[in-house]
Amino acid sequence: MSDRLKVIIACGGTGGHLFPGIAVAQELKSRGHEVVLLISEKKVDAQASEKYTDLRFETVKAIAKPPTFSLKMVSFLWKLRKTIGQCGQILRSENADVVLGMGGFTSYPPVVAGAKRGVRTYVHDSNAVPGRSNRMTAKKCTAVLVGLKEAGKHFESREVLVTGTPVRDELEELPTREEACAEFGLEPDKKTILVMGGSQGAWRLNEIVAKGTEGSGWQVLHLAGQGDFERLSEQVGDREGYKVLAFCSRMGVAYAASDFCVARSGASSLTELAHVGLPALLVPFPFAADDHQTANAVVFEKAGAAILKKQDELSVEVFREMLEGMDKGRRAEMSEKMRSLAVPEAAGNIADVIEG
Repeated sequence: MSDRLKVIIACGGTGGHLFPGIAVAQELKSRGHEVVLLISEKKVDAQASEKYTDLRFETVKAIAKPPTFSLKMVSFLWKLRKTIGQCGQILRSENADVVLGMGGFTSYPPVVAGAKRGVRTYVHDSNAVPGRSNRMTAKKCTAVLVGLKEAGKHFESREVLVTGTPVRDELEELPTREEACAEFGLEPDKKTILVMGGSQGAWRLNEIVAKGTEGSGWQVLHLAGQGDFERLSEQVGDREGYKVLAFCSRMGVAYAASDFCVARSGASSLTELAHVGLPALLVPFPFAADDHQTANAVVFEKAGAAILKKQDELSVEVFREMLEGMDKGRRAEMSEKMRSLAVPEAAGNIADVIEG
């Protein structure tokens, strides 16, 4: 092990940033280093982090950048300056050696503060097409870490290291299929679809799956999101083998119960699908910045691990036809290719860079 380091990890804002940051923190802590995780004031950060009692979290103010020529820019720049100052105080009081941003606008102020103090700074991007905040943050970094090699071409002014994207620790040891199905009231001997439409604009996707699986012989574990939970529950009613949840706090169990997945193509979801080898139909969120979800999905489609359908290409009929061709042999082949995209040592790779 290298000398003991004090590492600041900025990872708040979404689960896609928070959980990989936690995975890196756990790896660094296991190597004897000290870690402080900076999260946003969002409720999702507080809820997701509260069960990790072995880790230390600090809250910082983080705001998304408005359009460059917006009247909100003056207020944004003032708040940003204050947040950078707050992060600088944390870095000084902690005597930090390294700052790692896991992406999004929560990463920018700590990285800027770290660059001002002359410590090593990194940002991690898990998408095939990086977001504007990460491209901006990268300019202040010692090096850029990416989950997918396709992202490297967007950071030509900095050294780029392909590390993979870490997954939450609960995915390391999954329950048996029987145990997982019992938790959701499903039959272990029936094939099961996991649906993860997310909270953004998933109404149409939820509708297509609900209608397209009727009479198909598939069980469904449907994570509908808070916004569509009541409507979808009413539509499905008491249909046998159809479980609707607003939210699932135990995704490892959900993956273990499933044979196939219907999902958006955010980087965090794809990383977890690859880790557990769950083949998928990917329907990118059509309004994602720079259409980065489509770019993510293309990587998995080219590998033969997933089927890509744009939302306006998907109908009940198209979905039913796809399900009919999704036999056991096809699923097994896609599952193998899905696993080939996983980087199980991603947290260790990032820790190695930080120690270096």
